[in-house]
Amino acid sequence: MTTNDLRRWLIEEDGQDILEYALLASFLGFSAVAGVNLVRAALNSTYTAWDAAGQSDALVVMPDPQ
Repeated sequence: MTTNDLRRWLIEEDGQDILEYALLASFLGFSAVAGVNLVRAALNSTYTAWDAAGQSDALVVMPDPQ
């Protein structure tokens, strides 16, 4: 590889768009995974709290209507 080839390789912008789109797609993918994990954790804690509240209500003994 000559100096001119190296200089031309560093200056040319062919293929740069493909790399930018690949980086953007990977960033969006990782962001989506992180966002889904945050939503999953929030939903899990909410449903756990609702279940605990529902279970505590189920422990109330109802009088027999005889």
